[in-house]
Amino acid sequence: MRRALIALFVLTLAAFAANIKLYLKDGGFHLVREYQVETDRVRYYSVERSQWEEIPLDLVDLKRTESEIAERQTQTAEEAKAVAEEEKAEREIRAEVAKIPQDPGVYYVEDNTVKPIKVAECKMHNNKGRNVLKVLSPVPIVTGKSTLELDGLHSRNVLGNPEQEFYIQLSAEESFGMVKLLADRGIRIVEKITIAPVTKEIVEEPVEVQVFRKQMTQDGLYKLWPMKPMEPGEYAVVEYTPGKANMQVWDFAISPAGKS
Repeated sequence: MRRALIALFVLTLAAFAANIKLYLKDGGFHLVREYQVETDRVRYYSVERSQWEEIPLDLVDLKRTESEIAERQTQTAEEAKAVAEEEKAEREIRAEVAKIPQDPGVYYVEDNTVKPIKVAECKMHNNKGRNVLKVLSPVPIVTGKSTLELDGLHSRNVLGNPEQEFYIQLSAEESFGMVKLLADRGIRIVEKITIAPVTKEIVEEPVEVQVFRKQMTQDGLYKLWPMKPMEPGEYAVVEYTPGKANMQVWDFAISPAGKS
């Protein structure tokens, strides 16, 4: 359908460019398909009357006519170039999308190879101990403060590009983004959580990384990458429902030396 519309657009441009205003010095014009300057006369094909006609050269404003023709040719070339560039960009996006698995999860490209990141096992740490957080399942409501944690100080997924791009195929209509993890006594803190004692409102406090987001398909595939190069450290791509403490985490580390 889109190709047909583009083809129609190009044909419309061609038809538009085929008609020329042959301006007269009195301010009027003839709409012509083409014209020829022959000594002291201008011979033209009239669009209105579908026949060849002539007019004295002295009556024709050739400068204005030629200037408008040049301007329209430039405009037509620019519009055709824009259409071609848009088509090229769409082809590149389709090729990019075709490489990414349709299964929900997080992926990145390294050495022209698409690689998945395994979802991490998170644990909720509160005054009643640590509990394994099930995927997209709200945590037990415990008044006070809690932390969402990952075991270990370092991720096994070590990347060397501080501007690494990621793809996330959402499992549902959820929020997503990127966070910085805080190392603390053998664990990495994904976010701090406060639960209000009366309203039971859940306030989540992750250290967010500002990212660009680009929707790749209508089926929940997005690309995200940091607005600024990430400093060496521990990070994660996350998917969540705000205020539900049901965060899924795909952890990674940025190291200047790359993979170790």
